[in-house]
Amino acid sequence: MRMGVSKTMSTLVDVHIEATELKRFCGDVFESLRLEKGDAVTAADVLVSADLRGIPSHGVGRLWRYVNGLRGGQMIPDACAETVSETDMSIVVDAKGQMGAPVSVRTMEAVIHKASEQGTAFGCVRNSNHFGIAGYYAMMALPHDMIGLTMTNTAALGVPTFGRQVMFGTNPLAFAVPADREEAFVLDMSTTVVSRGKLEVYDREAKELPMGWAVDKSGQTACDPGSILEDMFHRIGGGILPLGGINEEHGGYKGYGLAVMVDILCAVLGGAPCGPAISDTETTSARVSHFFGAIRIDRFRDAAGFRSDMDAMLAQLRSCPPAEGQEQVYYAGQKERLNERAYLEHGIPINGTTYSQLLEAADEQGVTPPSIVAR
Repeated sequence: MRMGVSKTMSTLVDVHIEATELKRFCGDVFESLRLEKGDAVTAADVLVSADLRGIPSHGVGRLWRYVNGLRGGQMIPDACAETVSETDMSIVVDAKGQMGAPVSVRTMEAVIHKASEQGTAFGCVRNSNHFGIAGYYAMMALPHDMIGLTMTNTAALGVPTFGRQVMFGTNPLAFAVPADREEAFVLDMSTTVVSRGKLEVYDREAKELPMGWAVDKSGQTACDPGSILEDMFHRIGGGILPLGGINEEHGGYKGYGLAVMVDILCAVLGGAPCGPAISDTETTSARVSHFFGAIRIDRFRDAAGFRSDMDAMLAQLRSCPPAEGQEQVYYAGQKERLNERAYLEHGIPINGTTYSQLLEAADEQGVTPPSIVAR
């Protein structure tokens, strides 16, 4: 058994599941593992939101990581997070091993409250766990006419420019900005070419990686996701490339710099480990740290005028003539919102292997498995 994937699956048929049903199921699993109901609901909402937005690499396909983390003590269901320091514009929280989603939601709420009074505010969370998609927390600022900013570091999975050993995480960041008629601009990206979750998706589907996503232990481009995941986990060498890809020709040093920037804001600023000091276990994710920010728009200009100008800019991007063979140009967050609407109506598509893992979790935890949408 590697990385929590069962050798025998009860089904490999792709299915569709309603979002509310998937959230109910994940919440039940979390409650069965002693998570308080409110935190269980929050964690389930964050997890399913990734699938709703068409990001299965961070959705319920990772439920087994959370289950193993809660069973093994890496994630502590009843941990009491501690506020280490706080000012009118800042907050530093020690999660004490709490699940990433609940402590992150509470910290972002505190940051938004501070920003509503001071105009801008920032927060760090250390000693936390995997928190799902970064965009979830950045988007929390949108209803308040604020710009949201979120980052997290991860276990070391990224190889620096000219290197062949992992030295930093996929270190995602998210940036959410409100508009009026247009969808909100929501940039949610890893600072590596792809996240580890994307490699896991390719591994589950027995697909080769595109050239330029990762390198092997010699530092050369490699395409077998399974061997890269194994070597990366055991620190044999190889890993995921920074944004821009290998060497300098396509700007790989830029992604490398962004990844280090995330480590600085999440970990160094918050007093937490970073880089190679963070390692996943064989069954679950590592303890990590996060960074949150909120900016109140009307402290800079009229918020309605800002949203109107955002509409104009985003509409202009949409109207860019598409490349030959392409249907249209999208801006960050637009495709995800289209996915969300479609999946809310027709159900979320769940890979057959992932669905089998959900059934396995239901059986082990004694909860009702998620019912599928009849097609």
